[in-house]
Amino acid sequence: MHRRSPRVPRRVAKWLASSAAFALLTAASGTAAAATPAHAAAAQAASAQAATGTYQQVTGFGSNPGNLQMYEYVPAGLPSGAPLVVALHGCTQSADDYYDHSGWPKFADQWKFAVVFPQTTTSNNIQKCFQWFDPAKDARGGTEAASIVQMVSYAEQKHGSDAHRVFVTGLSAGGGMTADLLAAYPDVFAGGAVDSGLPAQCATSLVAATGCQMNDQKLTPAQWGDKVRGSYPGYTGPWPRVAIWQGTADYTVYPVNATELRDQWTNVWGISQTPSSTHGLSGGTTQSVYNDANGKPAVEVYSISGMGHGLAVDPGSGADQCGSTGAYFLGAICSTSYTAKFWGLDGSDGTDPGDPGGGTPQCFTASNYAQVTAGRAHTSGGYTYANGSNQNMGLYNVFVTHTLKETSTNYYVISDSGC
Repeated sequence: MHRRSPRVPRRVAKWLASSAAFALLTAASGTAAAATPAHAAAAQAASAQAATGTYQQVTGFGSNPGNLQMYEYVPAGLPSGAPLVVALHGCTQSADDYYDHSGWPKFADQWKFAVVFPQTTTSNNIQKCFQWFDPAKDARGGTEAASIVQMVSYAEQKHGSDAHRVFVTGLSAGGGMTADLLAAYPDVFAGGAVDSGLPAQCATSLVAATGCQMNDQKLTPAQWGDKVRGSYPGYTGPWPRVAIWQGTADYTVYPVNATELRDQWTNVWGISQTPSSTHGLSGGTTQSVYNDANGKPAVEVYSISGMGHGLAVDPGSGADQCGSTGAYFLGAICSTSYTAKFWGLDGSDGTDPGDPGGGTPQCFTASNYAQVTAGRAHTSGGYTYANGSNQNMGLYNVFVTHTLKETSTNYYVISDSGC
């Protein structure tokens, strides 16, 4: 086992030149934002403050059929029974890059969970891409997928991690592999986050990969869902909860992939492709929430206006800030914070979308007339609509009564079944 002391981000990696269309982290206009010296210094100071645990390479974690490397970050004082996060880098990147820039160490320290950073190398793929497009690598029992699951098993045994709270996230090719892992191993992963990535089993060959990156595959939600259900035939357990992050100006993995991911996972959950609620967040981000039958978010889509190809970070020392900018780590919003809270890593149950601070939502039961008078709803054409969500509450009068839940400032949803 090779031990390394905690460190601050110390460099931007030397990026490999790419001419292959399948390399998801090719240089694209507007994708990489360089930090100013002052901005970088602030980000480094924040990261240094966060990293109080141990980051190190782990060897001997299993038979390792995928020829991957395992790194882990373990916060000081990690209790037994804590969650476990697996974080997959993008093409041309490394575990170090993801450790340095993503912000995961900050929240691992704060909320006490371990993070595994798998790493692939040029001996597997010339661009260091996780091979999300190869069934021999990404399917259940596939070599790379199996190696990652072995890392999970090793970490569970070593740290006493809660096997029911294992989550996986990844950027670009790592995002494509994340979707494949969620489909192939829903018995291992309770949730996932696909950042600038692709739907599960979109491509089954290198030739088809480029088409998935750039084009609408013109599949129905049911056809997308079948790709997940076919990844582990006969599975009858609970499905993972999935967060989807996408920049609207991504010309490497086009935004249509976020739509396809939404269609895929809402269909798997058996819920509508129409959002239960929509929220405006910082960084030009729109959050669309798709609730399950119990009113709990099952799928969330975060669309970041004007952002190119990369992982959204927000350097700084604020509670919901994280990470540092670099190649394919783009300043917008701290996606890691929202993802962690969606999974409930902050101790919440992830049921309060639009309130990243984790506060308790307020509920108000009153007639439609009273809701409008109180400023929680508005009228149009004789009907009443909740402010923010614009859900139709029925006729504007004193006889129709609803409960409205405020999920974020001046954003109300109908919550007649309970707050």
